[in-house]
Amino acid sequence: MPSTYIVERSTTISSSPHSVYEQIADFRQWPGWSPWEGLDPQMHRVYTGADSGVGASYAWSGNKKAGSGSMVIVEAEEPSKVRIDLVFEKPFPASNDTWFTIMPDGAGSRVTWTLTGVLTRGLKLMGVFRSMDTMIGPDFDKGLAQLKELLEIRVS
Repeated sequence: MPSTYIVERSTTISSSPHSVYEQIADFRQWPGWSPWEGLDPQMHRVYTGADSGVGASYAWSGNKKAGSGSMVIVEAEEPSKVRIDLVFEKPFPASNDTWFTIMPDGAGSRVTWTLTGVLTRGLKLMGVFRSMDTMIGPDFDKGLAQLKELLEIRVS
């Protein structure tokens, strides 16, 4: 079994790369499209650092489904890339690198969401039954579909 994993999903959105970037580079916008925001209606959120882009930080704490953790934007190239240091505290500790690339595609944007991480002993055990791609990939699909819907409603 490999020691690392990668999960990646893409979609095309009928919106400018700049509009897509604004949604991703500002954690305060994530409740409008993130696939995990609905896991706990009482989730506690803390935003610190910059409002958006490098240095923007977001921490959450919620029920068993939402868990707890934090994200910090460590690289941002407007309007084409946002890279995030993602740390989970609960339900299990993990550190991940995740990034979004946003490329012009016709009149819209091609958005790719990528996550990489180290397969810890616990993740390897879970991976016997389900791969990280099958566990996280559907959430990425849902989040990108919600981002697409949010941005395309603004355009129409």
